[in-house]
Amino acid sequence: MPDPNMLAARLAGRAVAYLRSRMWVIPVACLFAGVGLCLGTLAIDRASGYHLLDNGLVGTSSTADSILSSVAATMTTLIPLVLTITTVTVQLAMGQFSPRIVAALLHDRVSQWAMGLFTATFAFAIVAMRNTRASPDGVPGLTVLTAYVLVLASVVGLVLYVHHSSRSLRAAGLIDLVGDHTHREIDRLYPVEPQERPGPPRPKTVDAPPTSATGVRHIVANAGAPGILVRLDLVRLVRLAARADCVLETVPMMGDFVHAGSPLFRVRGEIGRLDQSALRHAVHLGDERTHEDDCAYGIRKLVDIAERSIAQPFNDPTTAVQSIDRVHDCLRQLACRSFPSGRHCDEDGAVRVITRSLTWDGYVRLALDEIRLAGCSTPQVTRRVCALIDDLKSLAPRGRQEPLDRQLRLLEAAVRRTYEDEEDIAAALTPDYQGIGSGSDVTH
Repeated sequence: MPDPNMLAARLAGRAVAYLRSRMWVIPVACLFAGVGLCLGTLAIDRASGYHLLDNGLVGTSSTADSILSSVAATMTTLIPLVLTITTVTVQLAMGQFSPRIVAALLHDRVSQWAMGLFTATFAFAIVAMRNTRASPDGVPGLTVLTAYVLVLASVVGLVLYVHHSSRSLRAAGLIDLVGDHTHREIDRLYPVEPQERPGPPRPKTVDAPPTSATGVRHIVANAGAPGILVRLDLVRLVRLAARADCVLETVPMMGDFVHAGSPLFRVRGEIGRLDQSALRHAVHLGDERTHEDDCAYGIRKLVDIAERSIAQPFNDPTTAVQSIDRVHDCLRQLACRSFPSGRHCDEDGAVRVITRSLTWDGYVRLALDEIRLAGCSTPQVTRRVCALIDDLKSLAPRGRQEPLDRQLRLLEAAVRRTYEDEEDIAAALTPDYQGIGSGSDVTH
């Protein structure tokens, strides 16, 4: 029988992940909040005998009814406006940049809160208008005054939303949206380690549990339905492996597509005590990759934007340089940080779960291989990539220099195949953070 606490935690985690990934959650919650706020203010007005506020402040019953009717009609116009602007932004981003940027736009909290504010004001006005007409004893002053405040908040929210949307329509705005998400995930998954301090020795990890069949590998926990691996419940996996006295090795990597019936784990040790159903429930599959626990996906998006910007019919190398700027920022964060070993231990320090993750070489290839191949004939791109490599080589430790040397060597070979004149080759390989604008050959 599965542990009820673990089952509840798993269900709660899935519910939170589902709600966070849906655009409608905040607007619907604000809708009910608007109804609840109106009912609360009406109850206060009713308890005070409709004399809480003077009519000179909120107007007569007919005046309040007219204003609330106008507010409700205005909100029914603003809500479609938000949806229209969001749709236009998504279409432009899909056509010019990358279809994978759509999820980030749909999950934009500013759009969701703007729509939520308008729906809350609409619901408040509808409920208040009905009760204003039905109250012969007087005007519910607090309710009408709250409606005025919500209208002012909606006007401010509209101005801020239009400003935010206009910024999101810019290439830099969309690139920064992806870059900021990736930056936060790198900080979370690859934290800067504090300086080593003297202290008690750490417990020694054991590569395999004490069992008579440690060398035997079994494949267990086949996937029930296809999907992309988006999250692993590592705490639960470690607990299950410790209980069964074995080591679990994940077969798919974060972001991999898992086919129906394909294996999820290899096991070192006995599998008789493993709860395979619980193992499957500790693996979360989705319909697309997410930034959470998969910061390589953010770099994937930035590379797609850069590559599409270079290709026809867009031919916009300046946008590609802006995307490379954020790729550079991601690699610079990773250059000197410790990478996780992928080994997860139980309380006794024994390794129980082994996962695969990208190495420094993998991140460098993910970030630069396609850009280098697609942009070798574009001087802005080659100069910007040279500046990126030059900066990383000055920062990365000695053990991480070889992948950068490889990229520089391949870039130079590609440029030499593209150009025949030595001056063009030298210009294309000059480091320049602006593409063309800040290199040593164009500045004092």
